[in-house]
Amino acid sequence: MPLPCLFRKKTAYAVITLFFFLWQTPSVFAQEEFIEPPSRFITRVPITLFTGGVIVMHARLDNNPDTLSFILDTGSSGISLDSTTASFLNLKPTEPQKTIRGIAGLKKVGMLHNRTLRLPGLIVDSLDFHVNDYQKLTSVYGEKIDGIIGFSLLSRYIFKINYDSAYIDICTRGSIKYPKGGYLFRPFINTLPIQAATVKDNRTIQSRFLYDIGAGLCVLFSKDFIEDSAFLKKKRKTFAKQAEGLGGKIDMYITVLKEFRLGPYKFKKVPVNIFEDEFNVTSYPSMGGLIGNDLLRRFNCIINYAKREFHLKPNTHFNESFDYAYSGLEIYMIDGQIEVAEVANGSPGEKAGLKVGDVIVAIGTDFSQNLNRYKIAMQAPDQKVKMIIRRDGVLQSFTVKVKSILK
Repeated sequence: MPLPCLFRKKTAYAVITLFFFLWQTPSVFAQEEFIEPPSRFITRVPITLFTGGVIVMHARLDNNPDTLSFILDTGSSGISLDSTTASFLNLKPTEPQKTIRGIAGLKKVGMLHNRTLRLPGLIVDSLDFHVNDYQKLTSVYGEKIDGIIGFSLLSRYIFKINYDSAYIDICTRGSIKYPKGGYLFRPFINTLPIQAATVKDNRTIQSRFLYDIGAGLCVLFSKDFIEDSAFLKKKRKTFAKQAEGLGGKIDMYITVLKEFRLGPYKFKKVPVNIFEDEFNVTSYPSMGGLIGNDLLRRFNCIINYAKREFHLKPNTHFNESFDYAYSGLEIYMIDGQIEVAEVANGSPGEKAGLKVGDVIVAIGTDFSQNLNRYKIAMQAPDQKVKMIIRRDGVLQSFTVKVKSILK
């Protein structure tokens, strides 16, 4: 055979052999990409949970030895200190220069610049606190509330909140692998996280809500949203109540929603609050209201502001019953004693004969004077709750037949 012909055949055979080899061999790529360093664990901080799932964590300010109590709040666009706490620590804020907004009003506040917050295992500097009066919060929860931790701190780290074991892991920013069995939300975040959700009652609609772990309720709707959307059944019964917010007291109504859906998670017969949003806290029509922590505490969550990612995984509280009890009473800790602060007209509390200013000595056989325990004792729909009251120095006994808002 001529040499050129033999060469061509051998070349063709080599090409076929190489093709067969490449076809049988797994693909190999020189894959490289620049990524941010992985998130790193910094510290674990124990937390206390109040009624409604509100989170309280403890820290020190600057070099002061006293430990302070702060509410963790995604509904806060900064970080703040109670005015009485600032005075006790001999801290003088600037003249009022910034305006803050809450559900019950607007208020100008002074600032404490360039302060340091000391958490267990973590020191955070260069924080600007605004100073506000949180005496009402202290009364509502029965424990001194020294401030609120919001965006100013939350945005610097990754927060992993474990409601089952009552702690928060604080980690550095960075790449993170989220655990299996949950769902990754991507809320819009300026300083406050806004999350889409679906509500179903008379009809089904989707709206946006503030993701607010500082609110001790399930869902709060603005009255404008309820009226314009007409999604709530007109015959739905409502119950009057009052709440405390920035600027004072505000009237609300509570009822039950057929279904609330957050991502793939559905909740049936959800208690909802409705209020007149006079100061446009919900920025209607941009938002319909807020999602509070009595619903959100049913997930262990990872809050990652830098990536605009919130990962929620159902926890042991996921299937717990909601609070359907209605007594019409608001009880606060005032000057070291637990008092009846509000009695709604026509409510079970009013029918039982209770009045504003009555001092609660005991509920049932509980004389502990623990406000949180007393509030839990009142969460007894269709039950009779006995109360020992001191009125004008005289002990009296009252029985409140607590209603269920499901009926």
